Amino acid sequence: MRVQLTVAYDGTNYHGWQLQPNGITIESVLNQALSDLLGENITVIGASRTDAGVHSLGNLAVFDTNTRIPAEKISYALNQRLPEDIVIQESKEVAANFHPRRCSSRKTYEYKILNRQFPDPTRRRDTYFYHYGLDVEKMRKAAGFLVGEHDFKSFCSIHTSAETTVRTIYAIDVKKEEDVIAIRIEGSGFLYNMVRIIAGTLVEVGNGKLEPETLKQILNQKARNAAGPTAPAHGLTMIGIVIEDS
Repeated sequence: MRVQLTVAYDGTNYHGWQLQPNGITIESVLNQALSDLLGENITVIGASRTDAGVHSLGNLAVFDTNTRIPAEKISYALNQRLPEDIVIQESKEVAANFHPRRCSSRKTYEYKILNRQFPDPTRRRDTYFYHYGLDVEKMRKAAGFLVGEHDFKSFCSIHTSAETTVRTIYAIDVKKEEDVIAIRIEGSGFLYNMVRIIAGTLVEVGNGKLEPETLKQILNQKARNAAGPTAPAHGLTMIGIVIEDS
């Protein structure tokens, strides 16, 4: 049977999701724990290959197994074998041909900025500390120009291997609660470093280096050097993935 896992993790101590020759990754830990649990050579397929230091509340992964353990019980047994910074939120059986990267889905990410005079040591792992004042209204206005289907080549790492840089953003929301600014983005899919580059560019708007309307020009230039810097990985969390019915 094919089993789907919903995986939450603190990415601080990992070299991202995808297997790496030199470094522990979320994928490598899951493969080892599942192989030990089920007595088979298990290799998971992830929906999103998050970067080193990026967190998740609901990444999806699937794997095939011959086990007689009910799919919904695998999560309980697997969590006993995983480190405390990786926790399976759900396990369930899915169709044998289901592939998490070959289906229509809506992915949501959130980038959090701690905007205050001094750092908060309790938020050092999941927020990007930025002590200069940021204009949230300007950031929100700028973000609005990114909604819809666009060529996001300016907001993509030059090292991307994507066949096309056209993506659709369904919604972007910029909110501030106390000292934390949250940039939440929902889209059909995201390019390599896309959300972090958007966040870094919106910070440039918030600090007055760019005007909100500049975002339209940045999109049209289709050049990485037109956009702002790539914000640090630890401020980014994948909120979740919704698989849409075909």
